[in-house]
Parts: sequence; C-alpha cells; structure tokens
Amino acid sequence: MLLTAAIIAIPVLIIVASLLQNYSPVWEHLLDTVLRDYVLNSLLLMLGVGSGTLVLGVSAAWLTAMCEFPGRRVFNWALLLPMAMPAYIIAYTYTGMLDFSGPIQSALRSHFDWGFGDYYFPEIRSLGGAICMLSLVLYPYVYLLVRVAFSEQSTAVLEASRSLGKGPWKTLFLVALPMARPAIAAGVSLALMEALADFGTVDYFGVSTFTTGIFRTWYGLGELRAAAQLAAFLLLFVFILFVLEQYSRRRMRFHHNSVQQKPTRIMLKGWRAGCAFLLALTIVTAGFLLPALQLASWASERLASTDVSGFMTLVTSSFTLAAIASTCCLVLALILAYGKRLHPGPLERQAARVSSMGYAVPGTVIAVGVLIPFAWMDNRVDALMREHFNISTGLVLSGTLAALVFAYVVRFLSVSLQTVDSGLARIRPSIDESARSLGKGPLQVLQHIHLPMLRGSVATALLLVFVDVLKELPTTLILRPFNFNTLAVRAYELASDERLADAALPALAIVLIGLLPVTLMTRTSSATAAIHPRAKQLNKDHHE
Repeated sequence: MLLTAAIIAIPVLIIVASLLQNYSPVWEHLLDTVLRDYVLNSLLLMLGVGSGTLVLGVSAAWLTAMCEFPGRRVFNWALLLPMAMPAYIIAYTYTGMLDFSGPIQSALRSHFDWGFGDYYFPEIRSLGGAICMLSLVLYPYVYLLVRVAFSEQSTAVLEASRSLGKGPWKTLFLVALPMARPAIAAGVSLALMEALADFGTVDYFGVSTFTTGIFRTWYGLGELRAAAQLAAFLLLFVFILFVLEQYSRRRMRFHHNSVQQKPTRIMLKGWRAGCAFLLALTIVTAGFLLPALQLASWASERLASTDVSGFMTLVTSSFTLAAIASTCCLVLALILAYGKRLHPGPLERQAARVSSMGYAVPGTVIAVGVLIPFAWMDNRVDALMREHFNISTGLVLSGTLAALVFAYVVRFLSVSLQTVDSGLARIRPSIDESARSLGKGPLQVLQHIHLPMLRGSVATALLLVFVDVLKELPTTLILRPFNFNTLAVRAYELASDERLADAALPALAIVLIGLLPVTLMTRTSSATAAIHPRAKQLNKDHHE
C-alpha cells in the first residue's frame, strides 16, 4: 500500500518541488507578459462558474425536491444529462450555432437584411462564453448534492417555518438553504475544481488561463521547467480553494437529520407550475438536448463521407486505452481498499488518501508531473547505453502509452478507490472472521467471498474510469505517442481547424458513452458518492 501511494504521489510532489528550482528566463518572460492574465482569467472563471452552478444547481434541486409540478419525475433524472456532455464539446456545438456564420446569425441577417456591423450579438468565444458553457455542464454537481440535502431535511423544521408565516421563498432562503449549506459548498467546490482543470473550452475560446498557459509553455516554448512551475501555481489555486472553503465554515456546525419522513412538497399550480416546468426544460435543453441534437444533425450530414475505417480505428484506440487504464485503476483500488480493511491503521488510511488526491489535480498538472520523471529516466538510460554500448535507446517511457496510462491511473484512481471502498464497507467484518476461522487466507477471502459480493461495485468502478478516460483531453494531448489519436483528441483537432461538422461524429460518440454513468447514477439511491469520488468525503467533512 505504502509503495503504491508513494508512486502515485510522485507527479504531484515533482510539481510542488519545481517551485524550489531556479526560475528560467522563460519564467521571467511569462511574469512580464501573460502571468497576470492567467491569474485574473482563472479567478474570473472561478467566480463566474461558481455563481452559475450555484444558481442553476440550487434552483433545479429546490424545484425537484421541494415542489410538485408537471414533469417533475422526468426532470428529476433529466437534469443530470448535461454531465454526459464534456465542456469542450458543448463549446464546439454552441460556437457552430452562435458564431457569425452559424444558423442563428445567418437567419437574423437574412430576415432583417442586416450586414456585418449592423447589429450586436454576444461573442461566444470569450470569457463569458466559457463561463456559460462550463456552468451548463457542471451545475449537476451542485444539483445532485443539494437535491439529496433538501430531501433529507426535517419536515418539522420546514413546517415550523411555514406555521410562523414564512412563505415558500422565505423558507427557502432563511431555513432550507442554510441547512443545505454543506452540500452547496461541496457541490460548488467540485464544480470549481473541474473548471480550473478545463482545457478544451478555454483553449478553443481563446481565454488565457493556467491550463492553456501550461500547454503553450511546453509545446510553444519547449520549456518543461517553466510549465512545471505554472502547474505548481495552478495546484496552489486548488489548495487555496479548499482552505477558503474550510475557513468559511470554521464556526459553523451541521448535524445530519435522522428523521425519515420526507418533506411535504409545495404544490405548484397555474402559472407557477408553468414557470417551474419551463425553467427545468430550459436548463435541460440548453445543457444537453440542444447541443446533442445539433451534434446528431452534423453527424448525419457527414455520415456518408465519413472514413469508416479511420473512425473505427479511433474507437478501437480509445476503447483499448480506456480499458487498460480502468483495469489498472481497479486492480490498484482493490489492493489499497482491501489492504486498508486488513490493516485499518492511520498509516494505511493516509496512504489511501494520498492515492486519492489525483482527481482534485488538473490533468495538465499531472501530465507535466509524469513527463518530468519519465523524461529524466529516458535520458539516464540513453546516456548509460551510449557510454557503455554506444547505442541510443531513445524514448523508452516518455511519449509512450505507458506514460499515458500511468497519468490516467494517477488522475482517476480515486474514482475506483472510492467505489470499491464503499462496496467493501457494506460487507460485515464478521464475514471475514468466519472465513478466517475456516482456514481461508486473506487472498482466498478476497477471491471467493469479497469479489463475488463486489460485482456491482467493480462494474461501476470500471465504467466510471472508462468514461472519464474517454473524455480526458489535456492529459492525452500532452502525453500521447506520435500518430496516436483518441476520440477526444480527434474532436479537438477538427474543431481547432474550424471543421465543427466533421468533429460531430467523434464528439457524439463521447456523449453517448458518457450517458452510461449518468444512467447508472439515476438508478442508484447512493448517487451522491457516485457523482464524484470527492463528494462523499466532502459531505462527511462538512458534517463533522
């Protein structure tokens, strides 16, 4: 366990250690020219996405958990659908619809006989556009956690508020929201971490943030050390986010309600029911239905001219890579979770926690953290082989699938670990003791007892990591071997060349596969833990 945790922590530790190195002239150039933009835009992005996900997520949660209106049961799960839409894909789609040459502006110019410069239309490729795109796909983090919190609130407290003359709005702002604050803070924190980690959306919209700066410093300037130091500053943003959230609730105490009776829903009728229906429909349409239909339309137009063999190669490469990474994550998760079960000491718990920290770290940071040690090992091996055998080994590790899979394991191990750990927690320790009394060793207990009982958790862990790897963009862009493409990379390349319709087919494939875990979440009552590997721990921390 300890060795596994130490290996998983190497990329993050290397990034942190880069702050202790001497700063290169490239860093001074970044400091004088673009670093201020990186900091300012990242802060504005966090502020905008935090506000957007808060408003959308809390509004949707209140309507579905506390109100009764036509279509509520459908919207209860439909509001999760935007989770299947990666932010960079929705950005490509809305750009195609709202850009100057898109169907909306073209229809306006045709109908009103306008020319260029005769009218104002919001610029989609901007910081505001990036905030809107990220808010539309990240609000489900807030929605699901807050919906669960609203559903578990005490009926007596809410009825007492109403009996004191407080209407639905005052009850929401004065009672329900303060009681749900832990879930709100957890959901917004998760959304902000995802926003900081985003690369595809901000890069396509031309917004300079830390993620785009890391990529440009490495690929454009060829300066790995400066890229690592930028990554360290981005990691510092994530740390500050956690510290501020903890500080904001330092004097507050929250207690979980043990009352099982569900709150009585507010019956909405007439125009109020219509407004609730339209609000929920607008959120689902903007976050999923509209971009999905646009992607389907583009894909159908290009289907006849699609290179089927090339597309199948992309699918095969993506699926193979995702299968390898998800299997590796599952095996390591079983080792860590079962090791913690056998030896539940503080050292083992800390090892599992260290192994889980990768999901909170942006993909660009992990990619640079993996690239540095792998490149160092390659250079050392090559130097030794040249010195003793006069042979150049070239790139043995960096620039190979091994480096890419290792980065995926560091990034997504937490997903498998939290899922397997929660499955093991449901197995009573008395079962282990009974098996041991019959002469079964730890490995035999795991093989013959735990694994059959963990089939659902194992399948869930594999599926969640599989889909996450398929959608991952910055890590794959930085570490992929030459001439190796995935669906995400191909969609990014085509969109960067302004071939949005051609990018629709790989993008649509990612969205359809991304629906699988969303469907899984709608069918499980413990979706709070499934939505994000950090969600369960954050909620636990809030209630302590």
